Amino acid sequence: MLNVHNLSVSFMGTDLFSGITFKLNKGDRIGLIGKNGAGKSTLLKVLSKDIESSGGTMAFDKDVRMGFLRQDIDFVEGRTILEEAYQAFEEIKEIELKLDEINHQLAERTDYESEGYTQLIEDLSDLTHRYELLGGYNYQGDTEKILQGLGFQREDFDKLTDTFSGGWRMRIELAKLLLQNNDILLLDEPTNHLDIESIIWLENFLKSYAGAIVLVSHDKMFLDNVTNRTIEISLGQIYDYKKPYSQFLELRAEIKEKQIQAQKNQEKEIQHTQKLIEKFRAKANKASMAQSLIKKLDKVERIEVDGEDNAAMNVRFNISKEPGKIIVEAENLSKSYGDKHVLENVDLLIERNSKIAFVGQNGQGKSTLAKMMVGEIPFTGNLKLGHNVQIGYFAQNQSEELPPEKTVLEIMEDAASDTNRMRVRDMLGSFLFGGDAVDKKAKVLSGGERNRLALCKLLLSPFNVLVMDEPTNHLDIASKNVLKTALQNFDGTLIVVSHDRDFLQGLTSTVYGFKDKVIKEYLGDIDYFLEQHKMESLREAEKRTVVKEVKETSKKEVFQLSREDEKELKKLKNKSAKIESQIADLESKIEKIDLELAQNYDEVSSQPNFFENYKAKKAKLEDLMLEWEEIEEKASNFS
Repeated sequence: MLNVHNLSVSFMGTDLFSGITFKLNKGDRIGLIGKNGAGKSTLLKVLSKDIESSGGTMAFDKDVRMGFLRQDIDFVEGRTILEEAYQAFEEIKEIELKLDEINHQLAERTDYESEGYTQLIEDLSDLTHRYELLGGYNYQGDTEKILQGLGFQREDFDKLTDTFSGGWRMRIELAKLLLQNNDILLLDEPTNHLDIESIIWLENFLKSYAGAIVLVSHDKMFLDNVTNRTIEISLGQIYDYKKPYSQFLELRAEIKEKQIQAQKNQEKEIQHTQKLIEKFRAKANKASMAQSLIKKLDKVERIEVDGEDNAAMNVRFNISKEPGKIIVEAENLSKSYGDKHVLENVDLLIERNSKIAFVGQNGQGKSTLAKMMVGEIPFTGNLKLGHNVQIGYFAQNQSEELPPEKTVLEIMEDAASDTNRMRVRDMLGSFLFGGDAVDKKAKVLSGGERNRLALCKLLLSPFNVLVMDEPTNHLDIASKNVLKTALQNFDGTLIVVSHDRDFLQGLTSTVYGFKDKVIKEYLGDIDYFLEQHKMESLREAEKRTVVKEVKETSKKEVFQLSREDEKELKKLKNKSAKIESQIADLESKIEKIDLELAQNYDEVSSQPNFFENYKAKKAKLEDLMLEWEEIEEKASNFS
């Protein structure tokens, strides 16, 4: 599908990567990994032809279709979610307009034997066939199914995209890509802004995807569940193995160990040869042997061990002072945004040293409750912080709100106090901002670099409670592991909102599940929550079925019709069913005639009174449709 040979990208004379060569085949699901700034997103942009490479070639198979989920999304204003999602079906929508126009002309024209009318019939047949091949009869159902899989509710479908946040707009863009019949999917961090349920749905979708996928992700579990091949960009080179992420790491470690051992053995051989050379040089009769050994040594291809970028953050969270036993106490908490009720009458008690994860679908109130705790938004009810409680808050969009024109150093110095201003450079070094990196402006930082800077800035203020809303977005896997270890060693109280299952495993001992305006406590880690949640969802589905049956039964018992009304309703239903059968029969006959006309126009149209009969059938169909609508309206008055 795609051959990449000797690809290079340079910025201001410095190679980001060079000499990259690989082949992309159908069925490949590649996890593109590497540290923040290694060039992963840049490589996707080169593959999608958004930017040009500095050197090398790319050869695509003929007619290959490619879809690219970018980080920056720009929608046309004024479209609903459904209208925007339907943009995935450009050709289908064009054919629908043409079919409407042809059917309109056929209904109005009476020149049945003209060449123009014949051409319309042929165009109708061709377009209908093409429409069916493209899935025209299924695309609306497919769209709704994928939108719901990505977390949208049916009542959202007719809302304007302008009213949704960047995370939800990204989901719409992802839905469009998944609906298109692309051969290659390029996905840049597709799980950012997705909740756990939507990530699991996306995993299942991608695992059955027929084409090729190249995805950038820092979600270890997502990579393991979806990919069958891993390409790592490290120090300007790539390492390509047909293994998912965890198996790739094991294989890389084994290969490196073998390289180190082979290098040691080779070094011993070289040292032994060098000793022989020195020994033979001293003797005149062995000088030729010495020269022979020197030539042999020059030809030896030195074994090199794969380079590894071991630079990592050095993070430690220390508590400012010991708080009281109660951290947060709340009663009857409620929060609404206009007509939308997010939380209702929530009671809460969080004790010192708790390690809590907020989990649930987007829009259920996780970030809202975090903001209420830190006093960022108003609410109704009572919420009280305990004695000596000092909260450190990492907001979901914190990294995006860094002043773009200020440098890394200026941002830190502005936030520092007199007591820690002298430590700013050392702190930045711990977060991998050493040397000239402190002079970078915020606007040129990658997503991961911005997150690291926001975390570093957080440490400038005293705290004994950490409230962190999606702290791992954009962080590379190595940085996430360092952050997780630092949080595990944190002696204070931790409240973390996250969709990253691997990050949450072993980090928290309690999960608060947010659903339908209430919060449910699960005394266990994320695996326990998912197990319980799955069982509850199954029970809920069974319960919904039972409730539906009960409601239907009770409706019959409560709403009794008179004997005369029952007879009239039964009569209308029988008549409606009879007309429905007639409509289906007529539609089938007209469709068959249209097909015969398209295949053999001269023979079919020469039959006696053909066009009169054809027009009579269409007129009869319209009359039946009107009659059916009237009957259905009368029947609805009885319910």
